[in-house]
Amino acid sequence: MNAEQATRQRGFTLIELIIVIVILGLLAASALPRFTSVSADAEDAALEGVAGGFASAVSLVRAEWELRGRPKGNAEGAGAVIVMDGVPVNVDGNTGYPVSGNSNAEAHDQSMTSEDCRTLMQAILQGAPTATANYALLGENRYYVARENNGTNDICVYFLANTIKNLTSAPSGNDYLSVGNVFVYNPRTGGVSIFSNN
Repeated sequence: MNAEQATRQRGFTLIELIIVIVILGLLAASALPRFTSVSADAEDAALEGVAGGFASAVSLVRAEWELRGRPKGNAEGAGAVIVMDGVPVNVDGNTGYPVSGNSNAEAHDQSMTSEDCRTLMQAILQGAPTATANYALLGENRYYVARENNGTNDICVYFLANTIKNLTSAPSGNDYLSVGNVFVYNPRTGGVSIFSNN
């Protein structure tokens, strides 16, 4: 091998470079959809985790109500209090399902407020995420809480704040069926339902 051949360098041809760029473009196009759904998947997982913990806590409060002999409240079903780890939880005196934290001893499944729903979350969940019943304070909290009526009784609606922050006004009525990621608690049945509207 002579000196001229040893110093000659060979690079990529234009066609080889174009083929590499096309292959990289195809790989990027196939991987991009997987990365764009990561935030939606994370929101779904966060909601499911809190909703699962909430459902378990509801069951624990109801079990404690049963163990204490089903204490009754007043004639409308309100006023029974169960203390869980030193935290008072108001339960419906007829069903034993929780209806409020310590803010409204008269709450029952047909007479609740958004604040009852908010304090309920704070009372039954250890290390509960921040929540507000005031839509103006949405940016400072993880959940927006609303009380709605499903036709037979009041229900608590817990919106994941990140999924409704771009709305011009607070969701209401049956908006939870089509807006944001939300879980709904029915104090008449103790049921927790998840609605993911990504």
